[in-house]
Amino acid sequence: MTTAEFDYLIVGSGSAGSVIAARLSEDPATSVLVVERGGSDRSIFIEMPTALSIPMNNPAYTWIYQTEPEPGLGGRIMACPRGRVVGGSSSINGMVYVRGNPADFDRWQEEGARGWSYADVLPYFRRAESREEGGDVYRGGDGPLHTSYGPMSNPLYRAFIEAGIEAGYGATEDINGFRQEGFGRMDRTIHRGRRWSAANAYLKPALRRPNLALQTDTLVTRVLFEGKRAVGLEVERDGRTQTIRARREVILSGGPINSPQLLKLSGVGPATELAAHGIPVIADRAGVGENLQDHLEFYFQVASRQPITLYRHMGPFAKALIGLRWMLFHDGLGATNHFESCGFIRSRPGVPYADIQYHFLPAAIRYDGQAQADRHGFQAHVGPMRSKSRGFVRLVSPDAHEHPKIRFNYLTHEDDLIEMRACVRLTREIFAQKAFEPYRAEELAPGPGVVSDDEIDAYARAHVESAYHPSCSCRMGQPDDLNAVVDAEGRVIGVEGLRVADSSVMPSITTGNLNAPTIMIGEKMADAIRGRAPLPRSNAPYWRAEGWETRQR
Repeated sequence: MTTAEFDYLIVGSGSAGSVIAARLSEDPATSVLVVERGGSDRSIFIEMPTALSIPMNNPAYTWIYQTEPEPGLGGRIMACPRGRVVGGSSSINGMVYVRGNPADFDRWQEEGARGWSYADVLPYFRRAESREEGGDVYRGGDGPLHTSYGPMSNPLYRAFIEAGIEAGYGATEDINGFRQEGFGRMDRTIHRGRRWSAANAYLKPALRRPNLALQTDTLVTRVLFEGKRAVGLEVERDGRTQTIRARREVILSGGPINSPQLLKLSGVGPATELAAHGIPVIADRAGVGENLQDHLEFYFQVASRQPITLYRHMGPFAKALIGLRWMLFHDGLGATNHFESCGFIRSRPGVPYADIQYHFLPAAIRYDGQAQADRHGFQAHVGPMRSKSRGFVRLVSPDAHEHPKIRFNYLTHEDDLIEMRACVRLTREIFAQKAFEPYRAEELAPGPGVVSDDEIDAYARAHVESAYHPSCSCRMGQPDDLNAVVDAEGRVIGVEGLRVADSSVMPSITTGNLNAPTIMIGEKMADAIRGRAPLPRSNAPYWRAEGWETRQR
């Protein structure tokens, strides 16, 4: 395909862009081009699940975004890595598959995203998925996205689940099924020992079609308009500027940082901000780049009395053996992300559904792999799910090469600190249960000196980390909502021929990791773009905690 004109142009090959490209190109009469800033995802460090911290911190595969000094964190500057590679952030993430709580999507409906209730979105989750253990009314059995459970061979995984049950929270057979709340196994996007990114699931098989093309190492500098209609893209590749035209639509799937930045560079955004940078206003949309949300977490670490943790595999020789086994057989410790058990609980009475998430890990180490304890230990990544703090993505200049100004305003709402205090105290109680007696030694972090509200607040401000779930910066809503950016079909309000489809369109953040719901967004938006009727709504029920008004568990 040598023409510089296509029916559809998709910016970004990540979790939503790969899905949309595959679905649109199912029609042989339709031509589709995906434009990706990054390059190939062919790398052992991307494919091997245990190596997840390497691509996440490698500028060859990531936009090395950083926040402005965060006022709620004492001025700390936080990392915000986003995928800049084929597969986008699904090629650098932790491979955790969490759809979110069903109530999240009913909340979206109430927030103005009509047609996005749980009954509406569950069929798209099912269409996307191929669960290793088979499908049912909640789970998909024959979709492109393979999901699986870890082997749970380390006894600490089971101990974490048992401790949660002993603490009174109950078990869940499937966090992505009828009941999210409780303790159980964690799903992963790993297939036959390899990372199963959106590119592997959707884009690469679809690229065998003659009507789909992928252009990598290409920076999109702006969307081109004729009047109010988007008609193409201006891009840079190999130092040259190129124009690519869209006969039907331009679809932005660059993610929650890039999509609002590109909209603003193209003249869609708050008029005063655009004018300050000399950008002509195509559509004055105050909500572009606002409402930015994320999940924070910290690592609750406990020393282990038994030498059964991953600490024994941290040396270079042990790592080499793990890598060799993975290259030969695609199994062993190289074939897992090590997040194999998890939990979802409510922080206090009056919270209707889970607002704290746990990832359990049989090691004491940072998620980014930058530091580790000097001994055997285990940890839970724990953090609140529905922060009330709101941030923004704003332009620094009209130059697409310059990263935008990012600030999440972490922990600037009092309720966020209340939830962090609950995270410390409730986690401490869980690790104190009988199930951990054979393994539990001293608390490494936060440590026995972090007890009072003030001590916990200070610890949180100094030690919390992003879970790398930015979202909601181009939120869906009704066309008469002045702060909405796109309508319920992803169409940018105020212009024609332009949509956004990625995690930025979420009205509010979901309860859990964002790869699964972003893939679902791609599936549902693809039907809307094609003019297809939505899949029939589901009537599957979901679990609600009895007595939540007065009980925490």
